[in-house]
Amino acid sequence: QLRLVESGGGLVQPGGSLRLSCTASGFTLDYSNIGWFRQAPGKGREGVSCISRSGGSTIYADSVKGRFTISRDNAKNTVYLQMNSLKPEDTAVYYCAAKRIAGCSYNRSFYNYWGQGTQVTVSS
Repeated sequence: QLRLVESGGGLVQPGGSLRLSCTASGFTLDYSNIGWFRQAPGKGREGVSCISRSGGSTIYADSVKGRFTISRDNAKNTVYLQMNSLKPEDTAVYYCAAKRIAGCSYNRSFYNYWGQGTQVTVSS
């Protein structure tokens, strides 16, 4: 069974940090660009970050630039999203997704596999 599994979400105070993980089972992530998306209550799903197959290219949404860092460890078949200086507006369900088409983008229709999501809540 081909799937992605996110982990690492939780409740954190403003200014705190979390590291999300996205692990693949049933397939290797080596040939996939990986995107992180989030969906806050009552809002649409938005792109947060993306990393290329080699890890040499990354993109970030303006709202998280300088605070979030995406990375990958292909040996562990895992992609990470390090989130620092978290704000209440970062509260959302975070999803990772894999796409085989070359290049990073936030176009959801290009992504082949999606995880089930992990909840991140930033609150005092």
